[in-house]
Formats: sequence, structure tokens, C-alpha cells
Amino acid sequence: MAVRRGTVSLAVVLAALTFALPGCGIGDDEPAEEPDRAPAEEAATRSRERVQAYLDAMVAKDVAAGRSQFCATAHEAFDAAATSPNGDFAAHFTVSEATVTDVRPGSRGQEVGTSVTVSVGGRSTTRALLFTVTRSGADWCIAEEAPGDPSAPGGPSEGASPAPTPTTAP
Repeated sequence: MAVRRGTVSLAVVLAALTFALPGCGIGDDEPAEEPDRAPAEEAATRSRERVQAYLDAMVAKDVAAGRSQFCATAHEAFDAAATSPNGDFAAHFTVSEATVTDVRPGSRGQEVGTSVTVSVGGRSTTRALLFTVTRSGADWCIAEEAPGDPSAPGGPSEGASPAPTPTTAP
């Protein structure tokens, strides 16, 4: 009889939990909230911030500020390319406008599309650049920069070097 009373008590407790737990999110058929939503929003926000900081550094011709936006693994290549004759910080041209146009998930991190207007000797041209931003530990950094159309499927990041590619001036 004691075994039967214990079995009945267990059944009552389980029945009560079945009705109580859905309010706690346990036992629901639908998730209480989208678990990937917050990390995806954070990734997009952090990626946009990193690239905008880099674009601001380009406009200001602040090489150190630009370099600090890149992952440590890309610093050597950045140093070689950034101030080269057609690099992002080349002395003979100015960046009059630089804006983030798009942020989307990519195969190797967040892809951030930009539009950069470069002026040389009174002539201006606008170029699209695509940045790949990744998480490095607790921080975010630019892993690569590639010229091209950021809206193209597969994007110019496929086969791109892990370092900044110089912007071509007119």
C-alpha cells in the first residue's frame, strides 16, 4: 500500500508540474524568445561600430586609429598597405565621404558594406569596400577589407586577402 501511495503522490506531483511549468518556459512547444536574436544584433552593432571607426580614421588620415580597428593578425599587412601610393591613408588623396551601407552575416563573420568617396586633384570617385568583422576574444575587429560591390552574392570577400586592400584612386 505504501508503494501505491508513493506512486499516486508522484503522479499528482508530475501532473501539477505539467500545468505549472509552461508559464516558466519549460515544457512549452514554442521558445519564450529568440535565443539568437540578441547575439546577432550585437554582432551587427559591433561590426558597424568598428567599420565606422575605421572610416572616420580614413577621413581624418589617422593611421594609428585605423590600424587599431584591425585584428592583430592583419596588422603587418595593414602597415604595408595603408600608406602605400593607393592605400586607404595615402597622402595624395582625401576621403570626403565614407558611410556604412549594409551589415549582414557572412561565412567568416559580419560583412559590412561601405561607400567611400575619394578626391584627387578636384576629381572624385566613389568606391564600394567590403569589410569582414570577426570576434576576437571579448572584442570585435576587422579581419579583412576588399574592394568591390558589397551587394554581390558571395561578395568580394571570397578569396580576398586577410589584410586591407588599397583603394584605387582615379
